[in-house]
Amino acid sequence: MNEIWFRPLVWADYRLAALFLVGMPLVLLVWAVARRKEAIQKLLIIYWRVASLLMITVYLMIPGWRISFITAIAGRILIPIALWFWVDLNEEIKDLPKSSLKLVFTSWRWATTIYCIIGVAATIPFISCAFSEITLATSSCQVWLEAPQLYRQNFHPDPGNEGFLGFLGMVGLTIYVLYLAYFVLVRLGKQGRSALQ
Repeated sequence: MNEIWFRPLVWADYRLAALFLVGMPLVLLVWAVARRKEAIQKLLIIYWRVASLLMITVYLMIPGWRISFITAIAGRILIPIALWFWVDLNEEIKDLPKSSLKLVFTSWRWATTIYCIIGVAATIPFISCAFSEITLATSSCQVWLEAPQLYRQNFHPDPGNEGFLGFLGMVGLTIYVLYLAYFVLVRLGKQGRSALQ
């Protein structure tokens, strides 16, 4: 697999995801709680609920399950939607007085949106990995599974536990899909684009 020319780009993508999708929103949430900025807190809590699909994706990629390529793209589509969907939160954040928290939060929100859009465009050519075991076995698909394998080695070092970790990912995905269906079919009709009802 050493012949894969885009391997450094895939690893850069995982590093950027750790920065933009994990590190920064965690810092921002702690900062918003400390400053008691409820609109930013609420939006970040919604963000974490939606972004959990990417952690589920990592667990689905550990055993190399094909569905993980679909959930990876879905997560990057849902994150920008979650960041900009709520009319009331957008208004409240816009009306906040100028502060370093507001500036950093707004910058992060735009950067994350752009990063996710570019990420979707970059991963769409690999969607075929989700539909064929033969394609999944190619080195161009397997390169996407390297970082999740490194994660497993660092955080779940027991050998032979890939299937169980994939099962945990599938349980998480089932809960995620059920909650998303409930939100779209029930809550969205009642509350519309208001997050504070």
